[in-house]
Amino acid sequence: MSGSQQVWDDVDDYFIRTLSPDDEALRAALRDSEAAGLPAIAVTAAQGKFLQLLAELQGAQHILEIGTLGGYSTIWMARALPDDGRLISLEYSAKHADVAVRNIARAGLDRIVEVRVGPALESLPKLADENPAPFDLVFIDADKANNVHYVEWALRLTRAGSLIVVDNVVRGGQVTDASSSDPGVVGSRGAIELIAAHPRLSGTALQTVGGKGYDGFALARVLG
Repeated sequence: MSGSQQVWDDVDDYFIRTLSPDDEALRAALRDSEAAGLPAIAVTAAQGKFLQLLAELQGAQHILEIGTLGGYSTIWMARALPDDGRLISLEYSAKHADVAVRNIARAGLDRIVEVRVGPALESLPKLADENPAPFDLVFIDADKANNVHYVEWALRLTRAGSLIVVDNVVRGGQVTDASSSDPGVVGSRGAIELIAAHPRLSGTALQTVGGKGYDGFALARVLG
């Protein structure tokens, strides 16, 4: 079996075209993100649809996203929410947040989506102080070095049955290297080991291939 990137791209293109076609709001979000110089690290359409389906399966009313970028994944997830739902997305970069806010508004989702700017580890305690309704889904896709802290905060802000998704955990296969000093590897390993050891979490991690190359994500369910 071929493992070439072209094969992965072609299969992803087929899946996306058949199962998760985009629309003008999503295409425009990617175009404007690129035009603004944001890094091309948004989830694929197939991954966005996967997040949307997870939210729908959860019957999600409240979603927390850590790492907004240009709002592409935000749009996918927000579309799963009811009219009275709420999605809070935390973004470190004011520049990224400005692009995301425009993209989200163009998609007609600004009434239920709020983008908060600043380091997530400063925004999360402030969010907790507001005593929000528990989040049904948390998508963690920010600086990987702080993944452990993000999972810990996700636990504080969720309920039994909530889902936590941690993206980009494979790190090009380096996640297996216990001696690595790379912050992204250390953070990803820490998150996976926290999920494994925590009595309130049941989880797994899956390797993926596709338009973004070789990667993977961790998925955990909050038990109580």
